[in-house]
Amino acid sequence: MSIVQKLQKLGYELPQAAAPAANYVPYVVSGSHIYISGQIPFLNGQSMHLGRVGDDLTLEQGVEAAKACALNILAQAHAAVDGDWGRIKRLVKLGGFVNCTPDFTDQPKVVNGASDLMVAVMGEAGKHARFAVGAPSLPLGVAVEIDAMFEIA
Repeated sequence: MSIVQKLQKLGYELPQAAAPAANYVPYVVSGSHIYISGQIPFLNGQSMHLGRVGDDLTLEQGVEAAKACALNILAQAHAAVDGDWGRIKRLVKLGGFVNCTPDFTDQPKVVNGASDLMVAVMGEAGKHARFAVGAPSLPLGVAVEIDAMFEIA
C-alpha cells in the first residue's frame, strides 16, 4: 500500500506542496537526503491552527496542528521524489517548534501528532530522531512549525 493510500485509509489526503513564503526553497535534495523546510499548518492554502498552545489553543488542537505540518512534510517529500515513494528509505529527523505560553511544558506531546502520523503511514521507516521546543511566537501566528530530513535511495 502506498503512502497516499495509507493516508486515505487514515482519513487524510495528501495536500498540494506549498510554495515558499519567503526567500528559500521548500526542500533541498543533497546526496542521499531530502531536507524539508519548516512546514506550517496551512493545508492547500487554508490557514488553520492559529494561536498559542496553552492560551488560545488546547493541547489537542496543538496535536492537530502538528498533524497538518506532517501532511505538508509528506507533500514536500512527494514533490522531491516526483511521486516515487519507493525512493524514500526512511524519515531521519523531525524538528518541532510549538508556539506556546512560557509555562506550557507539553511540547513533546504536541509534536507527537506529527511523529505518530509518520509512523502510521511509514511503519518502521517512519521512526525518527527529533526535537520539540517551545517558542514565544511563530510565523503568521501558527501554533506549530516542523521541519524534516529523509534518507532517499
